Amino acid sequence: MGDGDAAKPFTALILAAGQGTRMRSSTPKALHDLCGRPLVGWPVHAARLAGAGRVVVVDGPDRALAAVVGEGVETVVQPRASGTGGAVLAAGAALEPGVPVLVCAGDVPLLGPVVMGELLEAHARSGAAATVLTTVLDDPAGYGRVIRDADGQVARIVETKSGGDATAAELAVNEINSGVYVFDSTALLGVLPRLSADNSQGELYLTDALALLRASGAAVGALQIADRSVALGVNDRAQLAHVRALAQRAINAAHMRAGVTLTDPANTYIDVHVAIGEDTTIEPGTRLKGATVIGRGSTVGPQTTVIDSRIGDGATVRVAWMEQATVGAGATVGPFAYLRPGTVLGEGAKAGTFVEIKNSDIGRGARVPHLSYIGDADVGEDANLGAATITANYDGMAKHRTRIGRRVRSGVDTTFVAPVTVGDGAYTGAGSVLTEDVPAGALAVARAAQVNVEGYALRREQPTEVVGREQEKASDDRSEDGLTDGDGSGEATLPAS
Repeated sequence: MGDGDAAKPFTALILAAGQGTRMRSSTPKALHDLCGRPLVGWPVHAARLAGAGRVVVVDGPDRALAAVVGEGVETVVQPRASGTGGAVLAAGAALEPGVPVLVCAGDVPLLGPVVMGELLEAHARSGAAATVLTTVLDDPAGYGRVIRDADGQVARIVETKSGGDATAAELAVNEINSGVYVFDSTALLGVLPRLSADNSQGELYLTDALALLRASGAAVGALQIADRSVALGVNDRAQLAHVRALAQRAINAAHMRAGVTLTDPANTYIDVHVAIGEDTTIEPGTRLKGATVIGRGSTVGPQTTVIDSRIGDGATVRVAWMEQATVGAGATVGPFAYLRPGTVLGEGAKAGTFVEIKNSDIGRGARVPHLSYIGDADVGEDANLGAATITANYDGMAKHRTRIGRRVRSGVDTTFVAPVTVGDGAYTGAGSVLTEDVPAGALAVARAAQVNVEGYALRREQPTEVVGREQEKASDDRSEDGLTDGDGSGEATLPAS
């Protein structure tokens, strides 16, 4: 290959058929989430950014990955687990002769497009049949060791999965194989059928292809990089947590460099697809997940979770949970608010303390200040709903919608029993339960007349026989005073004058 070959399209082959038994999970390892993207999605994304002409993912027989790798990504099936060499062999028909192929595992999420590009360039310059990405670790236990010849070329890679795989001298080498390679596809296709499973694991090792290439007289080069994190794979949940911390640190740093203030980056969790505008401040304990978009100059947090939601410019969201909701520019949410799916909070509107809103459109400048549930409702501009306002949207069989007009003022503890419509500028009396429409500009009062039952507390607190004796005594006293007819009828008899 010449120096210009690095610009040529390449095929990215991502090996992700393993189940990852050390994850101890019913979910395939490649599908475990890492900052809003499955593990296998990270090398797929990096390969696309690096300019791959084709991306091919090796899947298992259950085809668990086909639905998540994205459009334009090809999948091939490795019918049985037979090692990295077996995975590449299963994809042999997808490789184009003469087109470089970059091979990596599906569990190396920190391998980015820049390093991929550097490896492709090094391979193109060297003219080697294969180029290996390596790094140096203080503790290389568990990794394959890169053994070089006197000319600095890769002589072989020694696996260390089982005792006896490597000699003591080989184990002392701390340059390790990252599991990332670039091959001349024609040369690779020529040696794949010659791989042997004659080893302690009974697997086909892709590293043996390098030895076969060397034996045929071809050169095998290496690119050693200083960033050790690139080689980090994920085999269990502890390693996943370690890699997540590194990925999160990089995501947070990118947002801060783009003009976002994170007051405590170590306690701020942002998924990879989240977009945040300049001059927005994210307070500690905040989690921004999924396809969330936040505008400029907003404040989000502390202790706030936002999932697949949109927050406009200059909005404030404090101590809240939002999911599939929209908050307009200049609006305020919280503290202790819950915006459920389908909620749209208009520009300058407010969802205050202990407010829950679901599938509702709260108009521009409208306010739901505190202690309220608004579900399946349309609230007009500049309306103000008093404390403990409830939309009773469910009748036991179906949901119904409440429509509250512009500039409506509801008294505290008003319940709107849907379906009901309240006209513009109407008022409701405190404690009302509204079951009928309210005309524009009207005052609706819907509550029972007050009844005071005297002696009620005594009847609740005293046994029945005690209450009975008290009533008999009171009757006797009235008889002696001449206020009754003596038979307890209660008809008054006045004394003679």
